[in-house]
Formats: sequence, C-alpha cells, structure tokens
Amino acid sequence: MTLSNTPKLVTVFGGSGFVGRHVVRALARRGYRVRVAVRRPDLAGFLQPMGNVGQIVAVQANLRNRESVDRAVDGSDHVINCVGILFERGRNTFNNVQQAGARAVAESCQAAGIGLTHVSAIGADSASQSDYARTKGQAEEAVRKAVPGATIMRPSIVFGPEDDFFNKFAEMARFSPFLPLIGRGVTHFQPVYVGDVAEAIAKSVDGDVDPGKTWELGGPEILDFKQCLTLMLEMIGRKRGFISIPWWAAKLLGRMMSMVPLLDPVLTKDQVVLLRSDNVVSASAEAEGRTLSGLGIEATTLEAILPSYLVRFRPAGQFTKNMIA
Repeated sequence: MTLSNTPKLVTVFGGSGFVGRHVVRALARRGYRVRVAVRRPDLAGFLQPMGNVGQIVAVQANLRNRESVDRAVDGSDHVINCVGILFERGRNTFNNVQQAGARAVAESCQAAGIGLTHVSAIGADSASQSDYARTKGQAEEAVRKAVPGATIMRPSIVFGPEDDFFNKFAEMARFSPFLPLIGRGVTHFQPVYVGDVAEAIAKSVDGDVDPGKTWELGGPEILDFKQCLTLMLEMIGRKRGFISIPWWAAKLLGRMMSMVPLLDPVLTKDQVVLLRSDNVVSASAEAEGRTLSGLGIEATTLEAILPSYLVRFRPAGQFTKNMIA
C-alpha cells in the first residue's frame, strides 16, 4: 500500500470509555486507523477485535500531562475527545479533566493544524451552578478559541449496554422494593442511543458535517425521570414502588455518598443540581437542523435496545416470560 492510499489516522481520547469504544468501532468499520489515547493502555486490549490486525492501537496519554497529549496527537489526521467524568475522584476533578484537559487537546490540535471533534453534553454552560455543566461549557469555549472549525457534539443522556443510568437503576431494582425519584422525578430527558452518537461523531471525521457547528443529539422520545424508570421496570419484568426525594434531601444524600471512600457514588450533590434542569435538544438546534436527523441519522428508540442488555436483570434472565416480581 502506498503512502497516498494509507487510511487516515484518527486519535480518540477516552476511546476505552462508554461512548469512546463505540466511536472506535464506528471508525474501524469505515477503515480508519485508530489510535486510542488512554491512561491505561493495558486495559484497552478489548478494543482490538473491533478492527483488523494493527488497525487499532492503544497509547498512553493523560489529559493532565500536556506532553503525553502532544505525543498522542502527533501524526494524526483528526482527533476526537470523548473524555468526561460523572464525579470527581482524587486529581481527576472536573476542572482538571473536562476543562483543562479539553483545552490541552484543543491547543495540541491547533499547534498540529488538524481537525477536532469534541464530545460535550446538552446543558453545558460556563455559568452553570453545576460543576459538571460549568466545566463542560468552559471546555467548549476553549475548543472554539483554539480550533474555531471544531465540531462539538452535545448528547442528552446516553443509553447502551455499558450505560450508567438504566443499568444502575435496574441493578437497584433487583434488591430494593423502592426506587428513588429525585425532585419528584419530573426532570425531562431525551435518551439517545450510544450507537447513534458514535455514528454522528464518525460522520464528522468523514467530512459529512459542517465544521464549526455545535450539534445536539437526542433520541426520538422525551421522557421524564419517572417515565424512564417505569419503562426500565417493564423491560426487566419487575414491579417496584417509588419514593419521592425532595431536592434538599437529595443534595444531603449526594453529599454523604460522595464522602464514602473507594466507592463510586450512586448520587452526588452536583448531579442533583444537574437534575433541576431538563436535558433535551433545544428549540434552536431543532429549528436549525443541528440534530441527529440533520445528520441523516434516524434515532433509535429505547424499546429497540433496552431489552438487549437489561435482560440480565429479569428474575429469570432470558428465560423470564410474562413474569412480574
């Protein structure tokens, strides 16, 4: 193969994470060479079967170390930043990872003169009271300053086999007779399938996405928190009650859970702040076509995907039939 025919090299920061692994798969299917930039390359070996021999290579990179970021970007034709955290742990704070880390990637792409796709989130706002949303907003500003033509993808809550939402509450439903409704469960979401998000990101590498735009990715249905949990319970064949938790109590509970060492908190104070605002595609994005449909992607429904990975939470697993426990 001559150099001119060599497939493009795409570096994916956070390529072993929930969204990142699906992005890697989408890129590999298109024939791109994929460099997966992660803190622990030794734990990213599961990605290699997604492509041909030598097509997917993991390298060490830490967003807190600019030198490692530059090494990962070097020689790339395009960069995708999928790194994000739901809660802080040690030095992996929202500021370090989602703000400073995103700025480091963007500035490295600027210096190398290559394109960037940055994965943000609906609700990103540099003036937000939530540390998560604030740092996501500040990251977007840093990306736009360094690489004006960058593509920013803002998904709503993402669902899929490795998600941290439906899996978490389905696991809780196995043991608890009640499920919590934070703030009465009235917050609205527009759950989007991780495969659709990955396809949208891959299209930006293909050159099928107008540069310099911010896209908001939501699924075909808008559901409130209680409706999401109700649907999940239907999928796993379990009947559970709900306990409404007031905002003040939820904040206190989140603060206490965050203090437990070595355990990933089920809820944090910052997540409670996030839940006060709906997480749906904005009217302006809909009007301007900056959505999945504007990218030519038909959004996948929850009903089409949830049974495929929530089946393990049914009372008798795949053998459960018309059973409510």
